Amino acid sequence: MRVALTGHLRCATRAEADRVRAGLDAHQRLTRSEPGCLRFDVTPTDDPLVWQVAELFTDRAAFAAHQARAAASDWARLTAGIARDYQITETT
Repeated sequence: MRVALTGHLRCATRAEADRVRAGLDAHQRLTRSEPGCLRFDVTPTDDPLVWQVAELFTDRAAFAAHQARAAASDWARLTAGIARDYQITETT
């Protein structure tokens, strides 16, 4: 079963948004190179404090490995405390 994550990253301040922009390119590049990553897009919305997030991984193991890597990354440090509004689903 594929694992999809969709939702939004919601900054409360411009300073938080600046932190997202500072780390986003590296985070996307690293994630897209992970085994099992089929799609990973974090795109700005009309609101400069909000990004739309869409991820797709081949299976639970690939998604779990991504979550573990991301939790120990510069991205996690940069975006600590920034609100995430995500839904995780499994698809065939």
